[in-house]
Amino acid sequence: MGKKVLILAGSPRKGGNSDLLCDAFSKGAQDAGHSATKIYVQDQKIGGCMACYGCRNTAKCVQKDDMEGILNQLVEADVIVLATPVYFYSMDGQMKTLIDRTLPRYTEIRDKDFYFIATAAAGEAAMKRTMDALSGFTDCLPGAKVRDMIYGAGVYQKGEAMNTEAMKKAYQDGAGI
Repeated sequence: MGKKVLILAGSPRKGGNSDLLCDAFSKGAQDAGHSATKIYVQDQKIGGCMACYGCRNTAKCVQKDDMEGILNQLVEADVIVLATPVYFYSMDGQMKTLIDRTLPRYTEIRDKDFYFIATAAAGEAAMKRTMDALSGFTDCLPGAKVRDMIYGAGVYQKGEAMNTEAMKKAYQDGAGI
């Protein structure tokens, strides 16, 4: 039976480079018999965490937005892909907000395989901080395993990730889960 793959596409630019790598990963996973769902984080209504800890005893955020549905999908997924462009040496704000809002149920996001996708005009060394920040999130999740980090380095203009080694790696990682 195939695995449930959840891809969180953090870029605000649909069809951009990190989005293209998400699609390659998804295609690889689907070609291997798995199901893949992609969520465009930019299209979701997700407010910032208010650090009110109203979720402490309820496992529910006091905010009524799209995050509750995303949390359900995170808990149900077998494999999670976090994809972001690199802005000022870190993940974009949309992805960071989503990560912060996992607080009500982060301990339920357990025993998942994770893949990270990052894209930047800069080289791979400049993207290390982003991968470290994404790893910091998974370090807080029980049993999380980071299976691979895909560096889409040296891409800036929309579409430059096409036919790159990162594109091939994204497809291969999806097919290999």
